[in-house]
Amino acid sequence: MITNFFKPQAPSNTTPSSPLPSSHLRSSSSPVNLFNASDNDKVLADLDLKSDPAKRKQMSKFSPNIRDRVRRYYILKKPCQPQEFEFPSRDIGGELRRFNPDWFDDPYSQWLEYSVKKDATFFLCCYLFKNELGGYGKKVSDAFTTKGFRSWNKGIERLKKHVGEVNSVHTQCFMMMLDLMNQEQFILTSFDKPFEKFKGDYQVRLNASIDVIRYLLKEGMPFRGHNECITSTRRGHFLDLLKWYADKKEDVKNVVLEKAPKNNTTTSPDIQKDIVNSCAKETVNAIIEDLNEDYFGMLVDESKDVSHKEQMALVLRYVNNEGKFIERFLGLVHVKDTSAKSLKEAIYSLLLDHSLSRSQIRGQGYDGASNMQGEINGLKTLILKYNYSAYCVHCFAHQLQLTLVAVAKKHHDVNNFFDLLANVLSIVGGSFKRREMLRDDQAKKLEELLMLGEVHTGSGLNQELGLQRPGDTCWGSHFKTVRNFISLFSSIVHVLGVLVNEGANYHEKAMAKSLVEDIRSYEFIYMLHLMLKILAITYDLNMALQRKDQDIVSAMKLVDFTKRKLQSMRESE
Repeated sequence: MITNFFKPQAPSNTTPSSPLPSSHLRSSSSPVNLFNASDNDKVLADLDLKSDPAKRKQMSKFSPNIRDRVRRYYILKKPCQPQEFEFPSRDIGGELRRFNPDWFDDPYSQWLEYSVKKDATFFLCCYLFKNELGGYGKKVSDAFTTKGFRSWNKGIERLKKHVGEVNSVHTQCFMMMLDLMNQEQFILTSFDKPFEKFKGDYQVRLNASIDVIRYLLKEGMPFRGHNECITSTRRGHFLDLLKWYADKKEDVKNVVLEKAPKNNTTTSPDIQKDIVNSCAKETVNAIIEDLNEDYFGMLVDESKDVSHKEQMALVLRYVNNEGKFIERFLGLVHVKDTSAKSLKEAIYSLLLDHSLSRSQIRGQGYDGASNMQGEINGLKTLILKYNYSAYCVHCFAHQLQLTLVAVAKKHHDVNNFFDLLANVLSIVGGSFKRREMLRDDQAKKLEELLMLGEVHTGSGLNQELGLQRPGDTCWGSHFKTVRNFISLFSSIVHVLGVLVNEGANYHEKAMAKSLVEDIRSYEFIYMLHLMLKILAITYDLNMALQRKDQDIVSAMKLVDFTKRKLQSMRESE
């Protein structure tokens, strides 16, 4: 014989051990108005909320922003109480026992639910709010929330124990459900109403700050100014642009800057940094989503910043779903030292932070340093030991530049030529006055050539040329320096001649005189034009190697063609 859980008793509000009064139970014929128009939207439809309590996702798994909306949905839907269903029987203690549907009508168990899938009972109020009680809620059994209760022979005993006293978990969950059902009459709601306008104004201020920061980030512009007080005319890009933005939009103008509450302007440096960090996270998330857990290559380089801290930059290269080649900067990481082991650990840590597997690496790209390219303990080798498919291809353009620098330093005449060239550039470009003198002489000679008809005017023609010292790792810089040096040769001689006569001291005059004699010598002029011709050939190769649509087969053909051209020049010219 199947017995009920317990006999109904008269509700009481005074006895601590009694359950909640029946007036609070779901017994009214008209449902409680729990939803407004905004609640019934696509968000809940996408969640695919299940009716069967055994199939539902735990409330703690939902985002905190939508939990109350999910709770309202289930409260309005009412407990899962199958009607006209043949409840299965089980052998318990030698007797066939099953769930009794009359229990649904008991005034103390109106929020009781039955799972057809699991043949077990649950309490809806406990499912909805038990996670809000924290550690106190965890001390109570999960029989009526997650696991389900199906010991029908102990129904009365277990149900009474679960319902418990007025301070029990069940009772607290029930009261929290009543508060949510009666939220319009809840005292906290009345406190919140005066702040609706405040919340709306805050959202407008925050959105304005985000829009301005997104623009500054896109353009790579600094935010802060030296003087950000109200009377300053140069408050920095962020505040100036926010003021301009407010002048264009009346709704923003009324709530930002001086119109905002002094403790809620959303313009402080800390808030700016928080928004920037949020933008960075969203950008990285977009990159990871575009990568779509596919294979990728990585480019790594390290350098010291202005505070002499070693910083490692990591760039991802991959092919997206549209078949396009993509290259994205992932992040910058501070490393304690530049040993191969430290760099490897920093790379793996950064990849792990973004849920990227090191087994997905299919390419490595570094500079020519031994800690990167070393065959025994280099970073390339350490990664290849774990992932045999992470092939390393040294950048051809970088190899070409390193080869040119190495050859120049090894050949005595070429090395002396570039040393002399660097000395001239240091003297001529050593002060603003000399650079201005070089520009004036250049403009004067250009005017004379235009009058003689030896040069023509037009878009992109006769641009002002500058002198910059060639860098060992700056691709193509040697060719540009030699080319500009030839074009400005007469102006350079003029500036050095002025220094010979008007130098600040004897040493400067002597240095200028020596340099004039050296650069006007036959050996220097010959080497200047020879290097221009050689570097022009390698410069064309360098530019071709840096093309984004370049492939390794074409690159090898270009390298072979350049080698033949240089060999032909060596033999015939």
